[in-house]
Amino acid sequence: MYIKNKSILREKISANIKEYMIFIIAFGIFIIFSIVLFDKGFLTGVNILNIFRQTAMISVMAVGYTFVMATGEIDLSIGSTIALTALISAIVVGKFGILASLIAAVSFGALIGFINGFFVVKVKIPSFLATLAMMIMVQGFARWITQLRAISVTNKTFNFIFGGGNLGRVPILFIWTLLFIIIGHFIMVKTSFGRKVLATGGNQVAARFSGINTGNIKWLLFTVLGAIAAITGMLYTGRMTAARYSYGENDLFTIMAAVIIGGNSIYGGKGTVVGAFIGSIIIGMVNNGLILFGLNVDLQIIFKGAIILLAIILSPKE
Repeated sequence: MYIKNKSILREKISANIKEYMIFIIAFGIFIIFSIVLFDKGFLTGVNILNIFRQTAMISVMAVGYTFVMATGEIDLSIGSTIALTALISAIVVGKFGILASLIAAVSFGALIGFINGFFVVKVKIPSFLATLAMMIMVQGFARWITQLRAISVTNKTFNFIFGGGNLGRVPILFIWTLLFIIIGHFIMVKTSFGRKVLATGGNQVAARFSGINTGNIKWLLFTVLGAIAAITGMLYTGRMTAARYSYGENDLFTIMAAVIIGGNSIYGGKGTVVGAFIGSIIIGMVNNGLILFGLNVDLQIIFKGAIILLAIILSPKE
């Protein structure tokens, strides 16, 4: 009896360690950088807020991507969608104002996601291939509509709301991040829709037999992810006071890495919004720390890749 109880206790401890591994990793990186980079200002309030500001767009996208990945699907078109919708928002806000800009950008982003969902759900094209084709088309369109020129945004209210402002010392970007995390976490954990998302990715056949329309769920999530990409594009535009075709160009694999590091499975069936956020913060701390170390860009990429790989290895696989 004693041996059996001891075995059960050991299993519970092991399960708890796996569940909270992402937090342990994040805390460990934070402690190491705090000690090693203490004299370089890593622990200053300004630098900590900079980390949240710099990772905000990745964090926001990671929330939406968590849901899509939880169903066992991926979307390669989000980076180009960010760029195109950023340009659309910048063009429209200069002529018709903030509300029209928001509607236009989100509508275009949602449309791209809707088309992705159509090809995945109705035409039965694997999401990797469908969204790869969409990525190339949207990327080309983003380059074409402005002939590679940046579009400046002089609307101060727009720039304040979408990334450039602060409430006291708190960046608006951090508030956007918290808003998406709270909403995403609530939907995933507290609603029947969140349970349906996880069931769809966990066992699609069983989910269908239980009455879940897995196709509609995937289609909706692709559409919503496109809309979130549009908001992310606006956040880039507001922070930089201009839109460029290159926004989001290198974000895809960073977003995927943040979601996977956060304990989510690329095969579906598991989704943790908070974990994805912690994953994005880990990447942000690594970027920030390597810059403070004074490493050149090539070495930054090598070290960042190594730390991401280590975090994935140590993160739970089930």
